[in-house]
Amino acid sequence: MNMNPNKYQAGYYPVSEKYTKWVKKDRVKEAPVWCSVDMRDGNQSLVIPMSLEEKLKFYNMLLKIGFKEIEVGFPAASETEYEFLRKLIDDKLIPDDVTVQVITPCREHIIRKTFDALKGAPKAIIHFYNSVSVAQREQVFKKSKEEIKEIAIEGAKLVKELAKDFEGELRFEYSPESFTGTEPEFSLEVCNAVLDVLEPSENNNVIINLPVTVEMSLPHVYASQVEFISENLKYRRYVTLSLHPHNDRGTGVADTELALLAGAQRVEGTLFGNGERTGNVDIITLAMNMYSHGVDPKLDLSNIPEIAKIYENCTRMHVHERTPYAGALVFAAFSGSHQDAIAKSMKWREEHSVDRWNVPYIPIDPRDISRTYDADVIRVNSQSGKGGIAYLLEQNYGYVLPGEMREHLSYLCKGISDNQHKELKASDVYDIFKENYFNCDKPVALEDINFRQRKNGVSGDVVFKKGNQHVSIHASGNGSLDLISNALKELTNTDYRLKVYTEHSMHGSGSQSVAAAYIGLEGNDKKIYWGAGTDTDIINASAHALLSAFNNMYRAMNTYKI
Repeated sequence: MNMNPNKYQAGYYPVSEKYTKWVKKDRVKEAPVWCSVDMRDGNQSLVIPMSLEEKLKFYNMLLKIGFKEIEVGFPAASETEYEFLRKLIDDKLIPDDVTVQVITPCREHIIRKTFDALKGAPKAIIHFYNSVSVAQREQVFKKSKEEIKEIAIEGAKLVKELAKDFEGELRFEYSPESFTGTEPEFSLEVCNAVLDVLEPSENNNVIINLPVTVEMSLPHVYASQVEFISENLKYRRYVTLSLHPHNDRGTGVADTELALLAGAQRVEGTLFGNGERTGNVDIITLAMNMYSHGVDPKLDLSNIPEIAKIYENCTRMHVHERTPYAGALVFAAFSGSHQDAIAKSMKWREEHSVDRWNVPYIPIDPRDISRTYDADVIRVNSQSGKGGIAYLLEQNYGYVLPGEMREHLSYLCKGISDNQHKELKASDVYDIFKENYFNCDKPVALEDINFRQRKNGVSGDVVFKKGNQHVSIHASGNGSLDLISNALKELTNTDYRLKVYTEHSMHGSGSQSVAAAYIGLEGNDKKIYWGAGTDTDIINASAHALLSAFNNMYRAMNTYKI
């Protein structure tokens, strides 16, 4: 075993326990300002970065979703990113209510080149940064705190000076990179020094961004650090406090949600959490979490399957099947008990006309994001139960099976799924249902019925086809179905008991309505055999169900000599 936990120690710096006001808040109650960094963080992390055409397609999707701030790249670092920014500006592809953001380190020649790339933009956010962490100060830059702070101050002075000649609207954003590996007091000192240069005011709102460049702590530690900054930041009224979490510990969403409770107002992230290493925080998960608490996220995520498709095409990445809200299997219920609970809940909601969503196992209504119940919720495999299978039949094809018949069908479906090692679609369940219970006309088929109403019931002639022969049997009964059953018993010299009979109208009205009938016959072996039938005439539907159930019984027992 090569693992040695002793070589690791906490690389973060907690703040005083008094910065825990966020603990008393139970949820995020309003959407933050969203800034997509897909075009930068979510692009530079790709094995094959997006082409100009792919960038434009992705950018247009971000606009459609409703992002008002979009970081379009690092124009001084890549020719493709420079060309993309210029195309947006030169072709006037930036809507009036959208602000593009560009990023640059606090290095003079890169800042100047970034401003050159921005010429002609109607408005923009210039995001400048320098790393302030203990590890970077000691190991990379080999500079003191004062020298590191001076880098930030000089960067702020330069962007402020160059902004005087910028013809559009310009906002400033500063990030103390590696905030999570920095003493919070020093981060605050640097941020306040930058703000003293930029002089935030009512007409000059400045963004201070606190990056989780690398996750180092539990989310509550980050939240308290953010609260500390929020409560001690200069010019707080004129500063937008922003977050930029990564996901190294797998808690990027939790970091962000708790930090929003702690006073943050803005979030930089990516769709589906794409980004360097384990990725940036997933904006879709964040937004949908808010939505599930009744908060409008101010983003249009009503067609997540389409968003995922464009994302996968442009980035060549894959949205994992278990990705919250967006994954192919996140709403899927294969478990029989889960399916039964969901099906019953859906029925209850329909009967009670309920608006508020409260369905077991499903946190939001899949239809809100263009998912469907049959394809995304109730899924059938060898682990599925009668409730889910019956739900698929009823919702997609209108068949409402009696309880014991549902169980019989479920064993058929699970056996096929198990044997073929595959999931069954709703159409597969329907085919199995039809094949096993409908139009079972061997060895006996019903050809014709003629009966008359009598004082104590009905009597008449029933014509059967047995092999190549047509046989007419005269019989009587307390009703048409009893008459047919008595004729069938006489024809075949068999005995059985009709144990289950249900019927219902499927669709249509008047003469065009279709009736469905289900029959369960108990044979001499005490087992129940099932049949189903449909017809515009309930008598014919019942007769089809009876003959199907009888023929299933005959084939199973194979003892009757017909």
